[in-house]
Amino acid sequence: MSREQRGPNEKLGAVLALAGISNAGLARRVNDLGAQRGLTLRYDKTSVARWVSKGMVPQGAAPHLIAAAIGQKLGRPVPLHEIGLADADPAPEVGLAFPRDVGQAVRSATELYRLDLAGRRAGSGGIWQSLAGSFAVSAYATPASRWLITPADSSVAREVSPADGSGAPLKVGHSDVQKLREAAEDARRWDSKYGGGDWRSSMVPECLRVEAAPLLLGSYSDDVGRSLFGAAAELTRLAGWMAFDTGQQEAAQRYYIQALRLARAAADVPLGGYVLATMSLQATYRGFGDEGVDLAQAALERNRGLATARTLSFFRLVEARAHARAGDAQAAGAALKSAESWLERSRPGDSDPTWLGFYSYDRFAADAAECYRDLKAPRQVRRFTEQALSRPTEEFVRSHGLRLVVSAVAELESGNLDAACEQGVRAVEVAGRISSARTTEYVKDLLHRLEPYGDEPRVVELRERARPLLMTTA
Repeated sequence: MSREQRGPNEKLGAVLALAGISNAGLARRVNDLGAQRGLTLRYDKTSVARWVSKGMVPQGAAPHLIAAAIGQKLGRPVPLHEIGLADADPAPEVGLAFPRDVGQAVRSATELYRLDLAGRRAGSGGIWQSLAGSFAVSAYATPASRWLITPADSSVAREVSPADGSGAPLKVGHSDVQKLREAAEDARRWDSKYGGGDWRSSMVPECLRVEAAPLLLGSYSDDVGRSLFGAAAELTRLAGWMAFDTGQQEAAQRYYIQALRLARAAADVPLGGYVLATMSLQATYRGFGDEGVDLAQAALERNRGLATARTLSFFRLVEARAHARAGDAQAAGAALKSAESWLERSRPGDSDPTWLGFYSYDRFAADAAECYRDLKAPRQVRRFTEQALSRPTEEFVRSHGLRLVVSAVAELESGNLDAACEQGVRAVEVAGRISSARTTEYVKDLLHRLEPYGDEPRVVELRERARPLLMTTA
């Protein structure tokens, strides 16, 4: 299907001439790219002639495939506005591909980075509003299986020359990569302290577009490239985590898939496992407990004998969360026991990755409490929540707020209404200091559980205190 523009698309014709691609050649390339994404397309030279001479705009993913096809020939990204298709519909599959080829993986990731910022500038929610509701846990099946089969690429060295049409080639060194790692570390701190919606955290997508994308498209040795892909994977996972925290589930999914592909290019198996663990947490949060189990077990399977004890503990903890959401108390208990055992084996001198700096016994206790909340075991929830709240810090403000809500729910289910409201008031105070849709959803869930006691003075007070928080997310 196509819709008509006013007059010929001279931009598309000019770029095709520059790239030396015939109408038939472009049609063939677009059909092939579509087939790689599971699409059956039957464009021919007449279709392309209509796009150029009559200004017809193909629907769906076709404009983005056209740009990708031309970009492959030119050796550089081709934005839609350059080929006169800037007003095309956003591609519904953007960021969902997990290419086998490293070069295609770079294009897939950088395409996602560009579209995210374009969406932010366009307003009205941007591309993510147009993709709202498109989260599908099944989209994780192919990335997870491909990563399990081949968790590392053979070589990622890349050479770009002026002849490729990209201008002066950018030579990437370890100092460039270090800047990305420092950006990721700063973003992790801001996210934990202020939430994924804080403006300092929301700079991550722009960092990916402005800083990471040019480096990924530059020239680098295999050694530098591995490090670069690892840093880009960390930043991309962070962008997904922040989107997840602000309720943009469809955006988070796409970032996670690209982060996993980049981790494979980095040959960083523990990092790939970490991305799978965050995929698992998202699936579990969305109510897909069984799929969450699969993703957590995939993270664990490839890391046996590779990851540190603390890393394996976290993967098992995530698995426990998924089992609990699926209602399997026995499996959840076994996974929790294993997670605690691995954590006890960890030592200060272990070579734990920097991205695991948040994980301690406090975090283990907090997630164990959430497991028992899902399994409706309030006594266990209270026991673990007391441990999780024993040492609150200013560094992990959001986590502290979530723990307070879980504690409130446990008190309520134990019949302690006053204690539940007291913890709820503390949680609302914390939630008001951060920008986290997930924390707000936890508060909403608590208020929903308190509805049978709606006339009680403490409940009325809590509801009034929460009103400004709920109004900001209405």
